Amino acid sequence: MTAVAAPLIEVSGLTKHYKVRTGRFGRGEAVVHALDDVSFDVLKGETLSVVGESGSGKSTLGLTLLQLRRATSGTVVFNGQNLGEVSDRALAPIRQRLQIVFQDPFSTLHPRMTVGEAIALPIRFHRLVEPSKVRERVLAILDDVGLPRRYENHYPHEMSGGQCQRVAIGRALACEPEFIVCDEAISALDVSVQAQIVNLLVDLQEKLGLTYLFIAHDISVVRHISNRVAVMYLGHMVELGPVDGVCERPLHPYTQALLSAVPRLGERFTGEEPIAGGEIPSPTAPPSGCRFHTRCPFATDRCTVELPVLREVKVGHRAACHYAERFL
Repeated sequence: MTAVAAPLIEVSGLTKHYKVRTGRFGRGEAVVHALDDVSFDVLKGETLSVVGESGSGKSTLGLTLLQLRRATSGTVVFNGQNLGEVSDRALAPIRQRLQIVFQDPFSTLHPRMTVGEAIALPIRFHRLVEPSKVRERVLAILDDVGLPRRYENHYPHEMSGGQCQRVAIGRALACEPEFIVCDEAISALDVSVQAQIVNLLVDLQEKLGLTYLFIAHDISVVRHISNRVAVMYLGHMVELGPVDGVCERPLHPYTQALLSAVPRLGERFTGEEPIAGGEIPSPTAPPSGCRFHTRCPFATDRCTVELPVLREVKVGHRAACHYAERFL
């Protein structure tokens, strides 16, 4: 899991806004600030995990990186190519190298297609092997994801959630990708199965040299798989750093609140942990200044008017907090 220095994906000023109808009979209109001025790199061969509460912009970030949602502004550069400048038609061969695994495998697998047919479909579409060798490739992928070859003829309803997620991972691997977005890929599974899928993703990364963007709402599940962790809050990236640094000495109050909410075996809650109070504000009317100031126990008047930038507080560890140095 050692990442090299070269960036595979470079994101700069990425912004995504949606217009939605509001009010009685939908006569009003509002703008959802799903992403606002997000900038970061994904290094080749690494796993960058993205964590945050529901509504923080994690899934929108993953979909926008893959151009499944076009950005309002900003750039996504993959292997030196600005994807925002590529037409939908020209994106087809590029998407072969950019894949996604969704949260619910049952909703992403066609109920009338067997496992073999589901995995073979992208192989045939991209013409990755000769027609006579498609089945051989399908069986090899089943081996890679830890499913018996007899499952080639099974349908999704005949398998468990964990087995279906292995099929979804196998379908992504069929395209021979370089980069995979795992969008809450283990959240719908039992805890014991979650560990198996995480271990599978780690093994596949080491075997195939994959790069992951691993999206999760629970910061405790990312430590085993991640090289770095990015923390999202209301469309902003508020912290980015090595997984050990972020999880052991977080530099943003929101990250501290996420960690304090994770139960730890044998530890008692003391009441001193910085729990974030209240509800996450509406993305249609985000607070001025620091977006977390309405829930932050350390907020000052400066936080209400001045938006903090994501800056390097210590080597390789960035935080968007005016007072991040106090947490060193």
